[in-house]
Amino acid sequence: MTEPFDDIAPSSDALTEYDRAHVRLYTRLLDAAAEGAAWQEIVAILFGMDPGTEPDRSRQVYDSHLARARWMSETGFRLLLGERPISN
Repeated sequence: MTEPFDDIAPSSDALTEYDRAHVRLYTRLLDAAAEGAAWQEIVAILFGMDPGTEPDRSRQVYDSHLARARWMSETGFRLLLGERPISN
């Protein structure tokens, strides 16, 4: 069973409880994307969605969560570990 998810992942610069609850999902998303899996396959497996019947919603879920997963891998993990983010 998949963890309940929102259609749109958080987009703030702060680490959220949603992020904490979905660290495993974000990791799996990053791994699948790095392996070149099709977004439709990823959505079906990780979110339990059928992109054939809900193409727009499925793509929105995928895109927003992948963007958040990338943010987590670049910035959010420091917040998760209690470190201060590096300023650019």
